[in-house]
Amino acid sequence: MKDLNIGLIALVVLSVSSFELRADVKMPNIFGDHMVIQQDVKVPVWGWADAGEEVTVTLGEKSARTKADANGKWRADLDKISSTAEPQTLVITGKNTVKFEDVLVGDVWICSGQSNMEYGYQNIAKKADVVDPQIRTFCVLRSAALTPLDDTYFIPKEIGLDTEMGHWQKENPAGPWGGFSAVGYLFGKEIRRITNKPVGLIGSYWGGTPAQAWTSLSGLEKEPALSNYVEGFKKMTDEQKKKFPVKWIDYVSAMKKWDKESRGPYEKSKREWEVAAKKAKEAGQPEPPQPKEAFPRPANPGNVGTTTSLFNGMINPLMPFAIKGVVWYQGESNSYNGKEYGILFPNLIKDWREKWGQGDFPFLFVQIAAYGPSTSDPTRGSWALLRDGQSKALALPNTAMAVAIDVGDRKDIHPKNKIPVAQRLALAAKYVAYGQEAVYIGPTYDSMKAEGKNMRLAFKNIGTGLIMSAAPQIPGAPAVSAPAELAGFEIAGADKKWFVAKAVIDGSSVLVSCDQVADPVAVRYAWGDFPQCNLYNKEGLPAIPFRTDDWEPKSAFATPE
Repeated sequence: MKDLNIGLIALVVLSVSSFELRADVKMPNIFGDHMVIQQDVKVPVWGWADAGEEVTVTLGEKSARTKADANGKWRADLDKISSTAEPQTLVITGKNTVKFEDVLVGDVWICSGQSNMEYGYQNIAKKADVVDPQIRTFCVLRSAALTPLDDTYFIPKEIGLDTEMGHWQKENPAGPWGGFSAVGYLFGKEIRRITNKPVGLIGSYWGGTPAQAWTSLSGLEKEPALSNYVEGFKKMTDEQKKKFPVKWIDYVSAMKKWDKESRGPYEKSKREWEVAAKKAKEAGQPEPPQPKEAFPRPANPGNVGTTTSLFNGMINPLMPFAIKGVVWYQGESNSYNGKEYGILFPNLIKDWREKWGQGDFPFLFVQIAAYGPSTSDPTRGSWALLRDGQSKALALPNTAMAVAIDVGDRKDIHPKNKIPVAQRLALAAKYVAYGQEAVYIGPTYDSMKAEGKNMRLAFKNIGTGLIMSAAPQIPGAPAVSAPAELAGFEIAGADKKWFVAKAVIDGSSVLVSCDQVADPVAVRYAWGDFPQCNLYNKEGLPAIPFRTDDWEPKSAFATPE
């Protein structure tokens, strides 16, 4: 897909990839000044030291002791800590002492996925927007690895790169593409309104990446239907493995050299050439020869779509950091096989929960927005099947889906209206994570009943009632008029031929019919890449796209144009 740029942002030194004997206590990069500690759960604190070294961890009145094992690894779990907005100091003492200042206690959320999660807050924020100092962010530097890493990457000062990624921030929500995730940060703002407690957001995302790259190898091995990914990974050639160097510093250094010695001088020479070429043309003289770069840009040293590579490089290093839950926005890169995603995505959720060791924590996700040609023909579009696959994860406990079908952009896979998405995720969190009463999702298909030529559809999650509504208003765009009739419903008989249906709201149900279908057997709604749809509940949440049939399309897994 043209939008899914997986170009590598400056990545750098891996501080700890394997243990070496050291006199000093060493901490993972996820611990740092300005961090947020998860409230009301046991808090794992871990690191490295000399074998047998005694380590004490203290935060406020809470303290825990442990010893480093034979490999120098240690972990101490602090007892549950109540939330506080007052800064505290986390102290780790062994043969040396490590202190992390300005530590808050609140809720920590992982924000993960691909480019629509990565899309930065600065792309939509107004200059007048105030960054909330009670929201702290940590943006994980992009990294892919063939084996699980112990730590995230960070950018040491001596590298001299203009970035704030790789450590906790409270005033500059940093990220690779216009700042920290817009969906993530807006979600954090909504959570602050719900809880009035500090919020920590850990962004671990990379545009253009498929779900299998974010799943552990052992997790994939547990699902026979996903054996193709496991077999493919194990058959990697030596040449393919070379694309995953551990020393990202080599690439970063090469990029710095290219910028200074090749790209910079070339851009200057090109501007001078453009002036000279214009003068030559005006004088009727031949153009001077165009300048050339001294040497080409260094090759991107990583294949981020490789099975399990991003779990290894960007998720495993975060475990077992205590969290409240996960917010996930991904699926576009798996749209070639929506049916498989119905297995792959729930498997990812179960895998993360098992590896984190924190039970069935809340896992909230976005159902991908409308995009591409307007068609309801599943042989020409695959996003409807992907959305259907996403909804399969709702069978797992403590999951919820924010529907984004109505905020899409036909020509842009990255719809800019991220506010409704974040608000809907926060509504889901209010219900699933915080146990508060809330209408957190739109009308959900429940059952159907034939009534002559009509099909009556019953819905759950209708809130205070069903309504027709226009899509959410995009800030700064012309107002959208209210619809005249329900759209997006189709109906079919036993011959499996679909027709656009007339649909009307009748109390808490919808009546669907079509003159061409005398004996209806199936109905579908918002079934297409960019479908028309306008069924909502009165709380303003869109109905979830659905189908009542299980007919296999002729080309179920076609890649969208």
